[in-house]
Amino acid sequence: MAKVMAKLRRKRRRSAVPRPEKCTVYLNGKLIGFHQNGGELAKQLREKRRSGALSQEANIAYFERTEECFISTDSGRARRPYVVVENGKSKFTKELSDKLKKKEIGWEWLIKNGVVEYLDAEEEENTLVAIKEKELTPDHTHLEIDPVSIVGAVVGQLPYPEYNSSPRITMACAMAKQSLGVYASNMNLRMDSRAHFLWYPQQPLVQTSPYRVLRMSERPAGVNMVVAITSYHGYNMGDGLVVNRNAIDRALMRSTFYKAYESEERRYPGGQKDRFETPDATVQGYREEQYYRHLGDDGVVVPESDVQAKDVLVGKTSPPRFLEEVSIFGITEEKKRENSVTVKSGEDGTVDAVLLSESPSGNKMVKVKVRAARVPELGDKFASRHGQKGVVGLLVNQEDLPFTKDGVVPDLILNPHAIPSRMTAGHLLEMLGGKAMSFYGEIGDATAFSGDTADRFRKILEAVGFTSDGKEILYDGITGEQIEAEIFIGVVYYQKLHHLVANKMHVRSRGPVQLLTHQPTEGRAREGGLRFGEMERDCLIGYGASMLLNERMLKESDKTSELVCGKCGGIAVHDHIKNRSYCPLCDETTNLAEIEMSYAFKLLLDEIKAIGIFPRLVLKDKA
Repeated sequence: MAKVMAKLRRKRRRSAVPRPEKCTVYLNGKLIGFHQNGGELAKQLREKRRSGALSQEANIAYFERTEECFISTDSGRARRPYVVVENGKSKFTKELSDKLKKKEIGWEWLIKNGVVEYLDAEEEENTLVAIKEKELTPDHTHLEIDPVSIVGAVVGQLPYPEYNSSPRITMACAMAKQSLGVYASNMNLRMDSRAHFLWYPQQPLVQTSPYRVLRMSERPAGVNMVVAITSYHGYNMGDGLVVNRNAIDRALMRSTFYKAYESEERRYPGGQKDRFETPDATVQGYREEQYYRHLGDDGVVVPESDVQAKDVLVGKTSPPRFLEEVSIFGITEEKKRENSVTVKSGEDGTVDAVLLSESPSGNKMVKVKVRAARVPELGDKFASRHGQKGVVGLLVNQEDLPFTKDGVVPDLILNPHAIPSRMTAGHLLEMLGGKAMSFYGEIGDATAFSGDTADRFRKILEAVGFTSDGKEILYDGITGEQIEAEIFIGVVYYQKLHHLVANKMHVRSRGPVQLLTHQPTEGRAREGGLRFGEMERDCLIGYGASMLLNERMLKESDKTSELVCGKCGGIAVHDHIKNRSYCPLCDETTNLAEIEMSYAFKLLLDEIKAIGIFPRLVLKDKA
């Protein structure tokens, strides 16, 4: 009752506000004047735009409640084309359609003659748009050219997006950009800093009209896989995937990873410059001899050399940081230092190509492209075009996987729990369509709002001897017995994503530490430590694993021993020149204790001192 009363009060308040007598007219947000009838003004301006008397770039929006008319001609507005509807009938007639097919008229003709017009977000508020022509009523003002144009270019390529929940469509869009395929037709001539290339990409069996219009089949980024939706001994729990090992041996989803390294002979003030050469043993910072084994006479690696981590790709020497340095005997000499380009730690491969060129500044430049095969392994990420992502949980020999009466073995086994809660019915529909089209010998249409229906796929499957629901009886590959349940099996287009284990694998025993905190450096590229965060710490506290907690948080991180003054509780210091320890505050030398602590704690004490607070450490003997 309270809600109804509040609604009535709001309605009364709105109706109490007097409507302006004249309509306020704005041009690009600037007040330009008033008009007696804003609705009539907007109507006349639109008619002039459709007849060509007014620019097609102009958009007119009239708001009756506030009596405001906004005319927009400025740049940067997102605009969309619609077919104009008058008196419930589309202006794009069958005659115009035939002329368009014969190429007697074109897109520009349709716009000039007011058949099609571009609307911005503001003018769309004044429209009633019909999705399909058969839905037109006298109230409609515009008609969609194609229902798929409601969504963007990326969503338009996804099959059956209207059958999936919106978060899954968002994920599918993001992952379509991460998929590996043919990213450029001239990839063998390019020197991209990082690139992936799928060996045997295929175009999907079920496509959409935007996919065909954009000619994406010329740059495919995935493979049609036979997928069964069932569990397999718990190895596809969560979003795990069970993959056929024999299919991988036949190069399913195999790809190549390219990485380019670059170096330049820089010039320095004073006439000095870098030099490409195999460094001499006398050069400062000379590495072990084995790291230079792949270099040619010019100091650049020989193509098709198999290189490992820390191998030199481009041998380079640079002048010293200071013009002259004093040697052991007091003689001034110019000593070159080693400045070579090496393969980063944790990476290896084969030198694919070497490019000798000139940089924009006119210096000699070398680019080296290294390639490495990436065979699908445990932990590699795959995804369908419905946001159904997962990582490989198990590779199984073909003979141990379930098979149909025809001997078809799935390439991939997907967990049944991945479908209902995520509401990706489009994934099931694509499986049905992919299966039907693989027998029908055509490409299926999965365009949003207008694609092939499930009924069509069912009829095709029945015609070739399958059940209409896509389910089949499978047999256990290990025991040979018939599996009691019917299993849904079909063909889905799966993408290999660039989140590969081989590019993320990272371990460390010891290595560099940060100068400030004395803790291990961060990141794989810097040979950093693996972060043990607060939540991981909470787990150890919960288990009561105090020794392990001490080891992870102190011994393996920034353990240090500091002298603490027993008199004032401050940090004492050791004078290495006079070889004496003392407290700088009270000059105490005897009552000092060596305490184990984290260096970060010592740093905290220093920072507290810096803001004028003196922290004291109270010492006690261990009981």
